[in-house]
Amino acid sequence: MDNKRRGPIGIELVRRGLVNEEDINKALEYQRENPNKKIIEIINTLHMCDEYALIQALGDILDEKSIILTKNDINVNVSDYISLDVAKQNKAIPFDITGNKIKVCFADTLNKKSVDTIRLILLNKGLIMERYITFEKNINDILESLEGTATENINSNTDTTGLVDSIIKTAIKKRASDIHIEPLENEVRVRYRIDGELVNAAKISKEKQAQIIGRLKAISNMFQEKQESQDGRIIMYPDYNIRVSSQKNIYGEKFVLRLLKKNLNIRGLTDLGFPEDEELIKTSFNKRNSITIIAAPTGEGKTTTLYSIIDYLNRPEINITTIEDPVEIRIPGLNQIEINEKLRFSDSLRTVLRQDPDIILLGEIRDRETAEIALQAGQTGHYVLSTIHTIDSIEVITRLRKMGISNYDISSTVGTTVSQRLVRKLCKKCAKKREFTEEEKNIILRIGEKYNVSFNLEDKFTYDAVGCKECNNSGYYERIGIFEVLNIEDNIKELIVNGASSIEIRNEALKGRYKPLVVDGIRKVIDGVTNLNEIDKKLIIY
Repeated sequence: MDNKRRGPIGIELVRRGLVNEEDINKALEYQRENPNKKIIEIINTLHMCDEYALIQALGDILDEKSIILTKNDINVNVSDYISLDVAKQNKAIPFDITGNKIKVCFADTLNKKSVDTIRLILLNKGLIMERYITFEKNINDILESLEGTATENINSNTDTTGLVDSIIKTAIKKRASDIHIEPLENEVRVRYRIDGELVNAAKISKEKQAQIIGRLKAISNMFQEKQESQDGRIIMYPDYNIRVSSQKNIYGEKFVLRLLKKNLNIRGLTDLGFPEDEELIKTSFNKRNSITIIAAPTGEGKTTTLYSIIDYLNRPEINITTIEDPVEIRIPGLNQIEINEKLRFSDSLRTVLRQDPDIILLGEIRDRETAEIALQAGQTGHYVLSTIHTIDSIEVITRLRKMGISNYDISSTVGTTVSQRLVRKLCKKCAKKREFTEEEKNIILRIGEKYNVSFNLEDKFTYDAVGCKECNNSGYYERIGIFEVLNIEDNIKELIVNGASSIEIRNEALKGRYKPLVVDGIRKVIDGVTNLNEIDKKLIIY
């Protein structure tokens, strides 16, 4: 905060004669009902004084340049400099440029994190930021207008068929994994999930909602008259199998479309981000009479890792059967089974065991019955691969215990547990190299000391996400996994069978080769694949 500010803004405004104490009391009463509103915004909303005098006074109090920003003041293409999502998140808009100096308007210049974020993005583009302050309402109004402009291609379709087709084709072009079509009170919002992040794609008139829903139900083979939750599939796009889910909310029916590319090439384990350690790979995934479990929250790439393991193990002399919900990638030479409402994981697994399999891929362990059969399969000469929802590889043991699996069965059958997260990779076209700050070095060295790992930062650099057309101005392009691997050896087996806690198991594992997720994450930061901000989003290291 600047030294010119002598007290709270409300008191400063009273002192300058722009409002009186009664006005401030009314504003504070309004703020109690709207706690997210700042006093300056409330005074403007309630028209307690002239807005030009108010913004000029605010600028003077904070020692900032001020402006009543309108759409007519925008003399640049905002998305050429920062993405609309970054602008919205930081409530900032570039609005004019001269040479290498660019003017940026903020709703809150006291928010150092937002100011520094925008400054660094622009600095990496060779631009020096000149900051201004305006009312938050002005920022929001302009961003809403710009979002509408950015999605004119979608909304330019006058017929419903063309509109829905444009939504899907644009998502495919932008590498989206999911499309969210969400009825809101006054509009229909379309968002894409790109590299794990939801971004706004379009806002569509509320009048078109019923037609959009009707079209989606028609092409995904859903019941038109049914408004309860439904699942469907769109097969009219040659290279994609699109899974559709509908869910009624207070404003209509929301649809989520999962875009699954057909005949997708299976990536190798190291391409996914698994450590380039052939001995570790063989030790973890080349087993018999056991089960390997991949653990992570939803959407963190567990199934993709399973496919890569199967591809690594697949040979003509091995009988591999998969039980999946659904079959996402068809692999030559495998017997792949897709479950449905009538055919459960446990039912399919019982049948598969009579089909003389060597390796069984089980999409997910969801309940005690499935877990028991999977472990029995591992105990009778098969190698089972599956997934489970837990936060890390140690907690797999706790999760199985909670399902009712005995410590003996866990210790005798579970051979390897792997946990993973997906982080965004820096865009190679626009990432800006720089030296690590002292704070970043301290974070890395502290993590290394905690887990007895030596990180070499000599002659190493990090990279800031900048943003370009190639990466939709996000600064990131595609994702990569960070991994931790727990191979359950005799010392760990003994702890499990004796009922040791996850803390005791973790402490023992750390004496061996086991290293937690954050260690692999830091290695990828030092290698310039991602940055600390991405690791922090998934693991909270700051």
